[in-house]
Amino acid sequence: MPALQAVRELGLPSWCIGAGAVRNLVWDALHGHAAPSHLPDIDVAHFDAADLSPARDRTLQRRLQEALPHIPWEVANQAAVHLWFEAQFGHAVEPLQSLEQAVASWPEYATSVGLRLRDDDAIEVIAPHGLDDLFNCIVRRNPARVSLATYRMRIAQKNYPARWPRVTIVA
Repeated sequence: MPALQAVRELGLPSWCIGAGAVRNLVWDALHGHAAPSHLPDIDVAHFDAADLSPARDRTLQRRLQEALPHIPWEVANQAAVHLWFEAQFGHAVEPLQSLEQAVASWPEYATSVGLRLRDDDAIEVIAPHGLDDLFNCIVRRNPARVSLATYRMRIAQKNYPARWPRVTIVA
């Protein structure tokens, strides 16, 4: 909740915390883990087609780091993904049109989930592929953006069953 509150304070028009941060939280709860799983970062996705500069994301990340320094933040404007994705992942992607379209393209359906905190403190869920894979601990490739080779590499790197033995991986 403090992370959601901190991001809301940035005043972004369209944002969410998502991917591994949500997946880990849910899977830890479903597996009865008392301590949260390690996260290399908390992904803050936002959409602002008016400012695609990397400097803006760095400024937002710095503000979050100042607000909650114990959290490893990673801020990314989803409207700018097409500008850097090919250099980082080896293939080009079309520009995204919305935050919801961005979330729908994340690597696995279980991680294609974002949460945002409304002004009335209600939590809004963005889950373009639904929540079944998340709540049933299923890892399934989202072909919208991830190649089979990249998916297999992610599965090997993340080693989901080591932390969450009830996970089912769909090859």
